Amino acid sequence: MRAMVCGKWGGPEQLTLTNVPEPVPKPGEVRIDVHACSVNFADLLMIAGTYQTRPELPFVPGLEAAGSIVSAPEGSGFKPGDRVVAILWHGGYAEQAVASVQETFLLPPGVSFDVAAALTSAYVSTALALVRVANLKASEVLLVLGASGGVGLAAVQLGKALGAKVIAVASTPEKLAIAREAGADHVLGHGDWKEQVLAATGSGGVNVCFDPVGGPLFDPALSTLGWGGRYVLVGFAAGQVPSIPAHRLLVKHRAVLGSSLRYFRHHDPAALRETMDQLFAWYAQGRISPYITLRLPLERTADGLLALAERRAIGKVVVHVRESA
Repeated sequence: MRAMVCGKWGGPEQLTLTNVPEPVPKPGEVRIDVHACSVNFADLLMIAGTYQTRPELPFVPGLEAAGSIVSAPEGSGFKPGDRVVAILWHGGYAEQAVASVQETFLLPPGVSFDVAAALTSAYVSTALALVRVANLKASEVLLVLGASGGVGLAAVQLGKALGAKVIAVASTPEKLAIAREAGADHVLGHGDWKEQVLAATGSGGVNVCFDPVGGPLFDPALSTLGWGGRYVLVGFAAGQVPSIPAHRLLVKHRAVLGSSLRYFRHHDPAALRETMDQLFAWYAQGRISPYITLRLPLERTADGLLALAERRAIGKVVVHVRESA
């Protein structure tokens, strides 16, 4: 089968389209004909060897697989031909992948492979951060940093689906326009946005800040938290992990929290299925819809990763592993 293979640590340009053996499922795993997979920031870290986990070289990146079941264990609830999407540790950029039964989900009618691939990693991780970690409530104010990226736009849409008022911060007018289309109530560029946030909240501050960026945005964003504000960190796309000034957490009963899909997979797997069910329901109701900026064939996966690395991608980049995607 064809696959994009990482044979050494480095950037997207070193990935190669290679023929590799089809994967063999272990007990409790399904085998999937992959039609689509999306590009994620974690893929960049993984192929660079700087992610939390380092697969053995060579390996196939790709954190989800949308496609159809080839084989499934008896009693799993799946059968050949079922349309599914699965969360993977890696392996999605290939014509076939294996996945745990517990992390494989039937696609409802009307959900395409494109949409499924774009929804899974970005929207699941974002929903877990907002609902399970930050406990975002209706009528609260949500500040979203990096609001034009895959998880940033997901946070804007999910914030609105949860009934929050959403303030989005992004770097260019084009990105701000997309965040506005996604439902943001206020959109702010990288100028004096801290003061504008406080003005938009009547100086009361925000209830939740969703931050996939880190770096220099952290300090001013922390200052926007009002009484009981929760700051949830989900990544460090700026490349710099901020230091937390702990004394400033005392000022307004603030909290800084971390959220990672990886650890939910280990410690609360039931949350994954509940979250996917909710996402499919919101998609059917038209309350969320992934913004897909690029659709690329498998052999151009590196181009999608480079667009992400260079901050050119808005929303999601989807890789069509098979033409039928």
